[in-house]
Amino acid sequence: MRCTKGADLARSGESQEVIAKWEGDWRATVTAGAFSFPVDEPPEAGGTDTGPMPTDYFLGSLASCYALALAWSARKRGIELPDLQVSAVGEYDGPRFKEIRLTVNTSLPIEELEPLLAPASRVCYVSNTLAHVPKIDVRQADICA
Repeated sequence: MRCTKGADLARSGESQEVIAKWEGDWRATVTAGAFSFPVDEPPEAGGTDTGPMPTDYFLGSLASCYALALAWSARKRGIELPDLQVSAVGEYDGPRFKEIRLTVNTSLPIEELEPLLAPASRVCYVSNTLAHVPKIDVRQADICA
């Protein structure tokens, strides 16, 4: 049996992989390429508060992806996008968000910003993934010698 590491597949352009390593209690370290970052829960949820919660990263990935997509949309049209900030607020419904609101904050006039929103939505991988929910396939890894 030949085992292919997920990282090899990620480089093919057909997939992307991150690895979460459990560190004990409610902590994990996520590795994405050359970067690593901590994940934890707050003390009131049994964690030690050594990093953001998974849902913080989830909302952060949506807000940052949309911000980058807006910047792309503006640049493509030759529009300066000053002081751009995108916030994401998730409204909990049990163990999930029932609604997520993105708020775009910039001094760009609304009549110039509005035409950028739809093109940004089309190229934002995270919002597209949420809009078209992917199948989640959980498997046990092969053990290779």
